[in-house]
Amino acid sequence: MTPSTTTVETFVPTSPWHKASYTNDRGACVEVSEGPVTGVRDTKHRDLGALFFGPDEWAAFVDAARSR
Repeated sequence: MTPSTTTVETFVPTSPWHKASYTNDRGACVEVSEGPVTGVRDTKHRDLGALFFGPDEWAAFVDAARSR
Protein backbone atom coordinates (compact mmCIF):
# COMPACT_ATOMS: atom_id res chain seq x y z
CA MET A 1 0.00 0.00 0.00
CA THR A 2 1.30 3.44 -0.87
CA PRO A 3 0.71 6.40 1.42
CA SER A 4 -1.81 8.91 0.23
CA THR A 5 -0.99 12.55 -0.17
CA THR A 6 -3.23 15.56 -0.02
CA THR A 7 -2.61 18.57 -2.18
CA VAL A 8 -3.75 21.90 -0.85
CA GLU A 9 -4.02 24.63 -3.41
CA THR A 10 -3.94 28.31 -2.55
CA PHE A 11 -6.26 30.56 -4.51
CA VAL A 12 -5.92 34.28 -4.66
CA PRO A 13 -9.19 36.05 -5.46
CA THR A 14 -9.17 37.90 -8.76
CA SER A 15 -11.77 40.47 -7.70
CA PRO A 16 -12.29 42.51 -4.52
CA TRP A 17 -14.23 40.96 -1.65
CA HIS A 18 -17.76 42.30 -1.18
CA LYS A 19 -20.52 41.57 1.30
CA ALA A 20 -22.95 39.01 -0.07
CA SER A 21 -26.42 40.34 -0.75
CA TYR A 22 -28.00 37.45 1.18
CA THR A 23 -26.91 38.49 4.69
CA ASN A 24 -28.84 39.48 7.78
CA ASP A 25 -28.70 42.35 10.26
CA ARG A 26 -27.54 40.15 13.14
CA GLY A 27 -23.95 39.93 11.95
CA ALA A 28 -24.24 36.65 10.03
CA CYS A 29 -22.41 37.98 7.00
CA VAL A 30 -20.19 36.49 4.38
CA GLU A 31 -18.00 38.12 1.79
CA VAL A 32 -17.67 36.87 -1.76
CA SER A 33 -14.94 37.30 -4.36
CA GLU A 34 -16.28 36.26 -7.72
CA GLY A 35 -14.18 35.24 -10.69
CA PRO A 36 -12.97 32.06 -12.37
CA VAL A 37 -12.80 30.66 -8.83
CA THR A 38 -15.29 32.12 -6.35
CA GLY A 39 -14.24 32.60 -2.74
CA VAL A 40 -16.53 32.84 0.30
CA ARG A 41 -15.39 33.87 3.78
CA ASP A 42 -16.89 34.85 7.13
CA THR A 43 -16.63 38.60 7.73
CA LYS A 44 -16.00 38.07 11.44
CA HIS A 45 -13.23 35.50 10.92
CA ARG A 46 -11.39 36.51 7.76
CA ASP A 47 -8.16 35.18 9.26
CA LEU A 48 -9.53 31.62 9.15
CA GLY A 49 -9.43 31.57 5.37
CA ALA A 50 -12.07 31.04 2.75
CA LEU A 51 -13.82 28.32 0.81
CA PHE A 52 -13.32 28.32 -2.95
CA PHE A 53 -15.67 26.98 -5.60
CA GLY A 54 -15.37 26.35 -9.32
CA PRO A 55 -17.90 27.85 -11.76
CA ASP A 56 -20.24 24.85 -11.82
CA GLU A 57 -20.26 24.46 -8.03
CA TRP A 58 -20.89 28.18 -7.50
CA ALA A 59 -23.72 28.29 -10.05
CA ALA A 60 -25.39 25.30 -8.37
CA PHE A 61 -25.10 26.97 -4.96
CA VAL A 62 -26.55 30.28 -6.20
CA ASP A 63 -29.42 28.49 -7.94
CA ALA A 64 -30.22 26.54 -4.78
CA ALA A 65 -30.08 29.69 -2.61
CA ARG A 66 -32.38 31.58 -4.95
CA SER A 67 -34.97 28.81 -4.93
CA ARG A 68 -35.40 29.05 -1.14
